[in-house]
Amino acid sequence: MKFHTKHPIASLISISAIACSNAFANPIEQLQQFNREVKSASGSFTQKVITKSGANKKTSSGSFVFARPGQFRWTYSAPYEQILVSNGKTLSIYDKDLNQVTNRSLGGAIGSSPAAILFGSSDLSKNFTLLEAGTKDGREWVTATPKSKNSNFIKVNIGMSNGAPDAMELYDTLGQVTVLTFSGFRKNSGAPAGSFNFTPPAGASVSK
Repeated sequence: MKFHTKHPIASLISISAIACSNAFANPIEQLQQFNREVKSASGSFTQKVITKSGANKKTSSGSFVFARPGQFRWTYSAPYEQILVSNGKTLSIYDKDLNQVTNRSLGGAIGSSPAAILFGSSDLSKNFTLLEAGTKDGREWVTATPKSKNSNFIKVNIGMSNGAPDAMELYDTLGQVTVLTFSGFRKNSGAPAGSFNFTPPAGASVSK
């Protein structure tokens, strides 16, 4: 899937310390603690889009790295190559097949979007209503409902495991569900220099 069809994601502490401190926390507290204490992370993801009829529309995979607030590099490697890079102010979307770059001003968009759950500021309750949603697939779930009436998403379900989001289900206003599953999640892993700066490849067309 191309980007426009699926979208519309403290001091350093060790993974063991986070897991221990979350041992008796409810999933909402775990999610809030993740947003307060994890300032950067990296890992891999798989993504599938399920249509309103229940059909699996497209499956893709790739990797990510982020640093709060609002900086991320989200790389699709299969079945096509696409890169989304945000420096916190501008989002650059590079489609390798088209050799095209689209730049978008973020403004305050991240705060009320599903991306805020991974990349935004620490106070999720400012933009979302959070409710516990039970246990499923070995995860404890939280439902985040956007407070903004202008959101393209009805709700986002977040599956918590070992003190971090392990999966997300994004329900959009068109009736589609985007399911993200994360692996190799490394908390407070830092980010290589230049991760959130994007230079268009030679010959690429650039638009806004």
